[in-house]
Amino acid sequence: MIPAAKIRRTAAVVLTTGAVAAALGSGLADASGGDRTQEVRQAVQGGKARNVILLIGDGMGDSEITAARNYVKGAAGRLAMDTLPLTGAYTTYSVNKADPRQIDYVTDSAASGTGWATGHKTYNGAISVTPDGKPVPTVLELAKRAGLRTGDVSTAELGDATPAVLAAHVADRGCQGPADMAKCPAQDKVNGGPGSIAEQQVQTGADLYLGGGKARFAQTVKAGPFAGKTVIDQAKAAGYTVVTDEGGLNAAKPGGKLLGLFADGNMPQEWTGPAAKVGGTDPSRCTPNGSFGGPHLSTMASKAIGLLDAQTKHSRKGFFLQIEGASIDKRDHAADPCGQIGETAEFDKAVRASLDYARRHPDTLVVVTADHGHTSQIIPLEAQSPGQTATLITADGAPMKLNYATNTPGQSQEHTGTQVRIAAKGPQAASVLGVTDQTDLFRTLTRALAIR
Repeated sequence: MIPAAKIRRTAAVVLTTGAVAAALGSGLADASGGDRTQEVRQAVQGGKARNVILLIGDGMGDSEITAARNYVKGAAGRLAMDTLPLTGAYTTYSVNKADPRQIDYVTDSAASGTGWATGHKTYNGAISVTPDGKPVPTVLELAKRAGLRTGDVSTAELGDATPAVLAAHVADRGCQGPADMAKCPAQDKVNGGPGSIAEQQVQTGADLYLGGGKARFAQTVKAGPFAGKTVIDQAKAAGYTVVTDEGGLNAAKPGGKLLGLFADGNMPQEWTGPAAKVGGTDPSRCTPNGSFGGPHLSTMASKAIGLLDAQTKHSRKGFFLQIEGASIDKRDHAADPCGQIGETAEFDKAVRASLDYARRHPDTLVVVTADHGHTSQIIPLEAQSPGQTATLITADGAPMKLNYATNTPGQSQEHTGTQVRIAAKGPQAASVLGVTDQTDLFRTLTRALAIR
């Protein structure tokens, strides 16, 4: 156990700045005097949205949000995602593949993403197919068909589950590239199928894809018109400008399609710090990742919003854009509190950029939610957890102990089956109030955009 005196000495280093942050946060929290009736009345609006921005914090349960708020703003502070006026919760369960009447209480990102992308429950690992393997249209495909511009942004590989559910239909989430099709024989192009996730994303033709996964797109197509060429070649033939660094992203102009591939795999994490361990860690602060080399999520989000806005400025039709902070989940799996909090903080900057746009364009629906809960918990300093813990000094100058115990130490920590937050602002935002289900979000999005 960490000596209390050591905790107090470490906490004192950041106490002054923490007190300032807490005071500012307290002011925000008390600004309404506690009565938000008028604010909520003004926020409730039906009708049609010209644009929809859906932000997914992968694995961002209430514990992950609270830990990030405490660390970045202090307990009385507020993140950008906390300022959305209408907030509810939704359930996240999946179903059994062999018997869809059987509930699986703990979803993965593929089944949960399929829920909001298509309105259908499915089994863990499925990408926008029903339990019997049938593809079902996604909100992005329906938006594109209705004449809207579309975009898909993630800090994961673009073929990972959350970005994939919008633009591909495969039996297993692992079928990301042409060389990865062992579990998806019906979709393999050599068998006459539509191909891997990467191939299908190009064929679906969203206006922009930004994220990692360059190695998957560099794989060789095995059959069809592009046999012997790479998926990147296929994308270029389909009219995509392919960029691989922040300079290329900044130089991208509206007009054509854009494919940004900024890492071979997942994009690098924002922050580093001590991993949780059995017996705990000394109290510490997080540090920026010195090897970070790609554009930040907020940079990709702002660029995507700007490009889609420019492309729709003179059109009656707007856009649909999904933005995922993927590695909140991935660092939770690794029992890495600084990694997890840094990803949440950067995701919150993307939320702020989206809300700034919505303030200038009030016909924009912004939805912020997660795909499932995850492992991290804030526990008492004196608790003797059998799992892995780490102690961080927050913006309040106080120690916060995070616990990871959904699997044995050394193993990947697991998702949880809890309901998660969903918050919204703009036309149809009131649809998120109360307790709903992930499949209800599909109906909220399609109703807001007036698409079928």
